[in-house]
Amino acid sequence: MTDTEARSAIESQFLSRTPASAAHAARASKVMPGGDTRAAGHHPPYQLTMKSGSGAHLIDLDGNRYIDVIGNFTSLIHGNAYGPILEAATTAAASGTNWPARNEYAVELAEELVQRVASVDEVRFTNSGSEATMLAVEIARVWTGREKMLMARYGYHGSMPQFECGTFGFEHGDTLLAEFGDLASFVDVLERHPGEIACIILEPVMGSSGVLAAPEGFLAGIIDAAHAAGALVIFDEVITLRLAQGGRQAAEGVRPDLTAMAKIIGGGFPVGAVGGRADLMELCNPFNPKVFHSGTFNGNPVTTAAGLVSIRHLTSDAISDMDRRTQHLEVRLTEEAAARGLPFASRREGSLLQLYMADDLPAASIHRTDAEQATQFHLACLNNGVFAAGRGLMALSTVLDDALVDEVIDRMAAAMDDLASH
Repeated sequence: MTDTEARSAIESQFLSRTPASAAHAARASKVMPGGDTRAAGHHPPYQLTMKSGSGAHLIDLDGNRYIDVIGNFTSLIHGNAYGPILEAATTAAASGTNWPARNEYAVELAEELVQRVASVDEVRFTNSGSEATMLAVEIARVWTGREKMLMARYGYHGSMPQFECGTFGFEHGDTLLAEFGDLASFVDVLERHPGEIACIILEPVMGSSGVLAAPEGFLAGIIDAAHAAGALVIFDEVITLRLAQGGRQAAEGVRPDLTAMAKIIGGGFPVGAVGGRADLMELCNPFNPKVFHSGTFNGNPVTTAAGLVSIRHLTSDAISDMDRRTQHLEVRLTEEAAARGLPFASRREGSLLQLYMADDLPAASIHRTDAEQATQFHLACLNNGVFAAGRGLMALSTVLDDALVDEVIDRMAAAMDDLASH
């Protein structure tokens, strides 16, 4: 049997639709490991190369058109090339892309974040969520004089060794682990390491582990337990800031000591930020620095001008509309899968939706028991013009209206037909 005959019908269709992307993948592999520079977007047999994006759509090198339901992994809250953001970024860039001095947009964006997020008194900008979580942990370490950090097993806080060991499920060095949603397991670790733990860092809703929300009372319990042990609490709201105007913490009615932000606050440009109590943030005050923090592009005018529009246009009504449409999407996809006898399960929090091609929802983990089925369904969705994350994550944007969501349902139902046939 030849390689072509051995491939699934779904993969063969993908290959036949995307020869230009295939050629570009081969070209990229000569100068980039695996032809890629971003692990989260990787999927077999190769990533597509996109030519353009506008609103809710993407177009690849072969001219195939896709409805974008991942928004650059949750960051494009207003879709691709959103007009008001483009105008703001272009205006800012025309006056100079950056300089080693303050700019007006950064201050305005900081003011907006302080106004929206109740636990945030002051803000420091970075260039990614990974940098933001790193800075937050460093502030906690200097404040407490301790080195250890406690996170949830399989949590994701960025691409740094101190976080990645926990993401893959094991303790290493100064990184300790407990089980997400299990307050007693966190208390146990705190008690076994008295005076050693600087902070607990948590996603209020675990992202890469499957859009898993904290159970009722868990986050408040974490804050009480940490403070009783002399540790700080960092909420990683890089993804979850989209779920309410004040982030998930507002919806839960809790206040962490520090909050890491990114994605939607940059309007599609590289961004990150740490916000928190004034006394903690003052450790970064350059007039009397206890934490040295700098970065060539921190708070640059193009990013912050774009981010200011992104945040201001994310109204409570817009959030409610996205939530309602995502709920409709989840219900209909569940019905379509059942009608075809396909194994299917899902988790949803607001405008975030995680799909599994399995009968039961797994516990929090980055490991998949449905990996092969999920890969085939992902390729089938691409073949039918829906661009989601390979791991089944979807994140709706404000530009996906009711008609487009219904079109997504029809296209994904066609993908289910392909999967059922395969």
